Amino acid sequence: MGDRLDSEHYGEEQFRNFTRALLEDLQALERMIDSGMIESGVRRIGAEQEMFLVDQAGRPAPRAVEVLDQIGDPRFTTELARFNLEANIDPIVFSHDCFRMMDDRLTGLVQWARRGARACGARVCLTGILPTLSLDDLSLDNMTPNPRYLALNREMSRLRGGEFRVDIKGLDELDTSHDNVMLESCNTSFQIHFQVGPEEFAKLYNLAQLVTAPVLAAAVNSPLLLGRRLWQETRIALFQQSVDSRSKTHQARGHPSRVSFGDRWVDRSIIEIYREDIARFRVLLATGIEEDSLQAVARSDIPPLSALRLHTGTVYRWNRACYGMHQGTAHLRIENRALPAGPTVVDEVANASFFFGLMAALADELEDVGSVMAFDDAKGNFIAAARHGLKAQFSWLNAETLTARDLILTRLLPKARDGLNRAGIAGPDIERYLGVVAERVESARTGAQWLLDSYAALSADATGDETFRTLTTATISRQLRGEPVSRWTAATLAESEGWRESFQTVGQFMTTDIFSVQPQDLVNLAASLMEWEHLRHVPVEDDEGKLVGLVSHRAFLRLVASGLLKSGAESVAVNTIMRTDLVTVTAETPTLQAIEKMRRHKVGCLPVVDGARLVGIVTERDFLRVAGKFMEQRLLEP
Repeated sequence: MGDRLDSEHYGEEQFRNFTRALLEDLQALERMIDSGMIESGVRRIGAEQEMFLVDQAGRPAPRAVEVLDQIGDPRFTTELARFNLEANIDPIVFSHDCFRMMDDRLTGLVQWARRGARACGARVCLTGILPTLSLDDLSLDNMTPNPRYLALNREMSRLRGGEFRVDIKGLDELDTSHDNVMLESCNTSFQIHFQVGPEEFAKLYNLAQLVTAPVLAAAVNSPLLLGRRLWQETRIALFQQSVDSRSKTHQARGHPSRVSFGDRWVDRSIIEIYREDIARFRVLLATGIEEDSLQAVARSDIPPLSALRLHTGTVYRWNRACYGMHQGTAHLRIENRALPAGPTVVDEVANASFFFGLMAALADELEDVGSVMAFDDAKGNFIAAARHGLKAQFSWLNAETLTARDLILTRLLPKARDGLNRAGIAGPDIERYLGVVAERVESARTGAQWLLDSYAALSADATGDETFRTLTTATISRQLRGEPVSRWTAATLAESEGWRESFQTVGQFMTTDIFSVQPQDLVNLAASLMEWEHLRHVPVEDDEGKLVGLVSHRAFLRLVASGLLKSGAESVAVNTIMRTDLVTVTAETPTLQAIEKMRRHKVGCLPVVDGARLVGIVTERDFLRVAGKFMEQRLLEP
């Protein structure tokens, strides 16, 4: 996404000129394919490594521009958010030691990024979705100052005609909306490229669609988003919804999203994909195009096809068709975008070897994927893999039904091993990288499962903020050791760095699972809630979730003393005893300020509000727990 535009603003004439260039680029590509101007007979692989920048407390660090200046390496570029970076490795011929080379190059780039980040007071974390991200991090202030991103946000918001809504259901549920495209920056991926010849593109693209589901099932690493446990690979749902530019009318008509798996197998050529991308999706970004691609082809020159590449760069297929140039020669690539970043470089290279091994094996076995699998089954497998990981149920070739785990262990790993052998990959490298996948699948310890297991162990004794910061710092420490995730031990609270950071503001430890009543409810209902849930305070909300009062244990004591509770409890409403002169705080209120406020007003709890809306509550018990945490840590410190 890092290609620059000259400006974020352009008029109708520039759009028309760009569209004309876009159509001419497609014609030029057709002529290049027909006249043999696209490289064939060689396969290369490549990768893009995305990463998060975090501060010492494990929270997003918007320092990408400074880190890039410190690194000073053209292989690194920006991403949408200031807390993301991207690094690219040069293409590698798909042969002998290509995976060892990929591993070495990626490791070198990540180490280089770590050094640059360290100089700017930040650290690097490889993960699909950063556990410590909050909606506050996703403001336009944290967008990278690149005209392309600003234009993309403006045009998508215009087409959308309203806020970007995310609704994802998993173990928990996330239903939220945001006023810009920055939700997309919650995702970081490990994107792999496979160069193929134009005559074999359709077959190999279809194979990539086929094998993406099982490779993803073994690679899932993104189960947490904004404090919720959602899909095993939540990136898939989040990315589709966060850059969904469809209006309500287009959604109602079933118009496809810009992020998609596709709707059918490719019949003959890459041209089919590009035609659909142009026909279905409006131009979002336009820039001045000086080249004449048709004239260049007529001269037997290789055109960059800038308009085509810019437009298709705003259509986010999980397997994307790519045109590019390498050392002056044009080529075609399949870019797989579904795999998450992390948990380690060796895990990522193992995922790549699994993908490329299956591609190599099935290319010799399956001439027509559509004859043995319906496209809807391939698409369903992909969604199932993202939702359930290794527990997904797949409909495989010839309608055979297997779990992802059984399919990978009994069918696909042996097939990938055979494919890599036939491609001439070094035997020790095959065993090393496919062995990492096998160990991960056999143990069921994917990155997603490690995060969920660690979350369960931590959350029993820690606040939400503590839990997510510990997960982040534990992830970074294990990445530095370099062992694959299948060998990671669960994170522990002892690994939490800068524990005081988790208690700086009320929002970091407030209770959000609130039991409340409404003004017209019977006081007996409030009394029952207090007894059942061991509460001393019950907030009173209206139908819209706005705080209108508070019922306290003391109010019930006064009611009992008055004798009214015994004589007419069935008719006493909450609004007759609730307090309306409330002392409240916001989630951003500093902890010490909240304690002082509670003491000054002599209250036992503080409702936490966002405007008039109730978002949490803190009580004397919460502050005692915080004080106990401070005392415990002080005793442990030397």
